[in-house]
Amino acid sequence: MIGYLSLGGNVGDARANLRKALQALDETPGVEVLRVSRCYLTEPVGELNQPVFRNLAAEIKTGLAPLELLNAVKRIEQAMGRAPGPRWGPRLIDIDIILMDDTVFETPELTVPHARFRERAFVLAPLAELAADAVDPVTGLTVLALAARPEVIGRVEIDDEIDS
Repeated sequence: MIGYLSLGGNVGDARANLRKALQALDETPGVEVLRVSRCYLTEPVGELNQPVFRNLAAEIKTGLAPLELLNAVKRIEQAMGRAPGPRWGPRLIDIDIILMDDTVFETPELTVPHARFRERAFVLAPLAELAADAVDPVTGLTVLALAARPEVIGRVEIDDEIDS
């Protein structure tokens, strides 16, 4: 199964944290990181009084079921030192599952496709770089069409390649 993840952070060395999270994902049994978008500087959503975020998207190949993948990314976040904090507050690392092929999945712990990805520029801009033609199985719209909608919030600008 091909999936797309959104990774971001704004605490500490965000670029180093993104690199570390990508490496941990690639070392996770059942997960292979195929491609990574450029890094984007993005303004915070919700709680605006905090540093800008660095966000990127990763395309993965996985044999894990959605909840298994969720558990894997939560273990990575915890191993990196992410602590519980305020919703939409500053964070060392955040890894969200955005799409998994044409899977539609909803439990109290996880919704795939991600419940709010359609309105967030910090998810859609990097995702469009990797998968502009990927189709949201709920709306039937491509990622590129979703990114162009006027209700998409947040300002983003390209930072650079994550490895530079």
